[in-house]
Amino acid sequence: MSGKLMLYASAGPELAWYEADIAAATLERRGSVKLPANVQYAWPHVSRRYLYATSSDSASGVGGLVGKTHRASALRIDPASGALTPHGEPAPLPSRPIHNATDRHSKYLLTAHNNPSAVTVHGINPDGTIGAEIKQPGPLDAGIFAHQVLLTPDDRLAIIVTRGHDADQGKPEEPGALKIYRFRNGVLSDAATVAPNGGYGFGARHIDFHPTQPWMYVSLERQNKLAMFRLGSETPLYTKDLLAEPRNLRPRQLGGAVHVHPNGRYVYGINRSDGGGENSLAVFSIDTWTGEPELIQHADTQGIHPRTFHIDPSGRLLVAAHIRPAKLSVFRVARDGKLSYVRGYDVDAGNAFLWWMGMVQL
Repeated sequence: MSGKLMLYASAGPELAWYEADIAAATLERRGSVKLPANVQYAWPHVSRRYLYATSSDSASGVGGLVGKTHRASALRIDPASGALTPHGEPAPLPSRPIHNATDRHSKYLLTAHNNPSAVTVHGINPDGTIGAEIKQPGPLDAGIFAHQVLLTPDDRLAIIVTRGHDADQGKPEEPGALKIYRFRNGVLSDAATVAPNGGYGFGARHIDFHPTQPWMYVSLERQNKLAMFRLGSETPLYTKDLLAEPRNLRPRQLGGAVHVHPNGRYVYGINRSDGGGENSLAVFSIDTWTGEPELIQHADTQGIHPRTFHIDPSGRLLVAAHIRPAKLSVFRVARDGKLSYVRGYDVDAGNAFLWWMGMVQL
């Protein structure tokens, strides 16, 4: 291992890499690679020698342009420089991917698709290339507008996070849910659904797990809240506001990604707005006995609509990525979990959005 911390960020089909310095809290762009279409998400191999990126030429929302190019690509990570190069042929996907992840041993690649809502599973070959799709024994119920698929830390369950839709122009609300499947050898089976109140008022977007306890934190995009579940429970044990002013909702005010700190003592949720609303990181401490999140800080992200953010594996640096104008905001993470803004980097994304960003320790 080189010890380098690399940040990868996408704008349109371009996936760029930056070398990060934790002590100085700086980023240095080193290069980029072009994928078959606009990058949607990426996930590293457990060895940190490969990165799996999904791409699509579809529009982001339901009812928009439905493209024809949907791919999952394996990229080799140079262990010395962090540079990316294509590794094998991209695998075709049936529709727009919105999230992808591997199991803990990186034997399988799972991809969530939002329109139509679905999940696909591919094998990962011993050399890190993407293998054949694993056909499922029957149709999968992926709910309404899948936004994430993630395996529990023991790899036994795959959770499909489905957002649903708000009521709009006479069309009634469509419920969200967590669709839970047993996962074994790439096969999804024995579905169960977690949908408090039938999924109404439950616009789940992303989840993350505590590193040592059976606790799951759920970002509710449409309600601007953070919910905490004990794995196996059908209702949240705690639900907290993400916003500093939860009663002052502005247009396009949405919750976003959620990440638990590597030490398991803090959980972070994002607030995003296209302007005039709250663009901030909500920082919560986690009660070590109950898992309850308690708000301790709101940190302004110093940009507009931070779609993604990530915490480095050491837990000392957090970077938030804003879609347009494209900007990377760098924060130090203190021992008490609180954030301090250090600097921002404007990104030349042209007409594209700064859509995905993540960090990998080499």
